[in-house]
Amino acid sequence: MRILSLLPSATEIACLLGLREQLVGITHECDYPPGIEREKAVVIESCLGAEGKTLPQGEIDRRIRETLARGEGVYRFKPGLLEALRPELVLTQGLCDVCAVPREHVLHSVQAIRPAPEVLSLDPTCLAEILDDLRRVGAAAGVGAEAERIAAALQARIDRVAARTNVLPEASRPRVACLEWLDPIFYAGHWVPEQVALAGGVDVLGKAGEVSRRIEWDAVLEARPDVIFVMPCGYDEAKARGELGLLESRPGWRELPAVRAGRVHVLDANAHFSRPGPRVVEGLEVMARILHPKLMPD
Repeated sequence: MRILSLLPSATEIACLLGLREQLVGITHECDYPPGIEREKAVVIESCLGAEGKTLPQGEIDRRIRETLARGEGVYRFKPGLLEALRPELVLTQGLCDVCAVPREHVLHSVQAIRPAPEVLSLDPTCLAEILDDLRRVGAAAGVGAEAERIAAALQARIDRVAARTNVLPEASRPRVACLEWLDPIFYAGHWVPEQVALAGGVDVLGKAGEVSRRIEWDAVLEARPDVIFVMPCGYDEAKARGELGLLESRPGWRELPAVRAGRVHVLDANAHFSRPGPRVVEGLEVMARILHPKLMPD
């Protein structure tokens, strides 16, 4: 089967299911498993161009808002590639027009392909739905039994963390703020608040299953988190660490309980939090180990 992945998370899922050879195309952001970006045709380009990787966060936000206000897409297909690749299964999404090609644009673009491919939209808002999407990809690609085996193993890891943190009294659960963007400030939504709760914390900004939202800096100050997770969407840990100055320069930063206690943690959002793929389970384990190291020594 010829598979086209229009999501980094879908690329990870396909490869985990043993479908790496069947992938005929990926996006410019697909970088895991290592080396995949050198093996496969990249079918998507960003309106930000090559410089998008080096722009300040505030400038990225401004350009994307202006692009959407003009009714234009943040991403576009490279001319002619869809027809040349002739995918039989296209993995896309309708969750976020900023993170990937919108589903409606994909449906319109694949109309020129004959025979018409199956288009599978992955739109999870919680951990259970991420595992369900893994099963759906497996069923569509003819590896349903392998998908079920992997999903069960991932669920067992989630359950293992929950079993350790469920015994915690409320007073032992730190108040956590997860910052998904730093200029302007966005808090993380969807599955991230669920990760926090399962890891033994209390998310003071986001709500499980709800979208990420922009907030004023005063809302962070008023929340007075005990722990701050810095996880800008689209950034790995090293790149996110380089953006800390955006927070450190804000008024009241040094007075926050998390800062005073040295509990500000920079995380790898690409690997563990912003992409709804199998590694979110590892992200849960990372959170739990940070919040409660004695409960999660391994």
